[in-house]
Amino acid sequence: MLFLSPEIAMQEEEFRQIRDLVYQHSGLHFNQDSKYLLERRLGKRLQSLQLKNYKDYYYYLRYNKNKDQEFTEVINTLTTNETYFFREDFQLKTFAKEILPEMRAKKEKTGDKKIRIWSAGCSSGEEPYTIAMLMLDMPMFNDWHIDIIGTDISQKVLQIARKGIYGQSSFRSTDPLYQKRFFTEVDGKYRICDQVKNLVSISHLNLFDLPRVALLGKVDIIFCRNVIIYFDLAAKKKVIESFYSRLKPEGFLLLGHSESLMNISNAFELRHFQHDMVYQRPSPSLGGGNP
Repeated sequence: MLFLSPEIAMQEEEFRQIRDLVYQHSGLHFNQDSKYLLERRLGKRLQSLQLKNYKDYYYYLRYNKNKDQEFTEVINTLTTNETYFFREDFQLKTFAKEILPEMRAKKEKTGDKKIRIWSAGCSSGEEPYTIAMLMLDMPMFNDWHIDIIGTDISQKVLQIARKGIYGQSSFRSTDPLYQKRFFTEVDGKYRICDQVKNLVSISHLNLFDLPRVALLGKVDIIFCRNVIIYFDLAAKKKVIESFYSRLKPEGFLLLGHSESLMNISNAFELRHFQHDMVYQRPSPSLGGGNP
């Protein structure tokens, strides 16, 4: 029987150094059981850079003039980005049928007809484009300024998001009417229409880069689904605190179905809607805990 193993073995000290460096850079947490994963996936980078061992690679990541570019390669190599349009439909129903009408009613009282939504960890773009399609399907927002921001740490998936061309696997939960209305078939794939694309801006952002996160300004709603599951507790607290700072009072935070703020933050109120439960930043009059 043939056993495949990495050509270059990763020593324990090298694993700890690289693991800690990746954590400091991105918040991605790898435990001891992940040593083989790092060894297997990063081995190709050593070969590409013609390095002899992981110690040399560690020093490359720390001191080489191309370290930022290499960290992009590391993130692309270590992260998986499985997503598709209209993912977690029950939550999207809450967003479209309950959260958005409530938010519109409150904003109209002050004459505010702008809404900003941040898709944090947008991967290849299916999530922010889904949000845009849902809002285009709501006549109540026809004369509103809609700003949807999609960000991700992986440059590789952002290239796909910017192109807006998808294979059939991205449509596993998509109503055929949406696919027909908002996409054009091109060589067996589907290109998203400009009407959707124009509502969405795609940019590179590391959630751990707090000064750059602050440059986003205030937003009304944050989608961050199936992202913080890759962080340890300290990293989760850091990211959630920054989300709290970015959200306007009474803004909403939508996490993945397997994620919660238990033991992470008591600053948010958990709102019970018909189809789902969603976190909300309390209004100033209601107070609120510390992130």
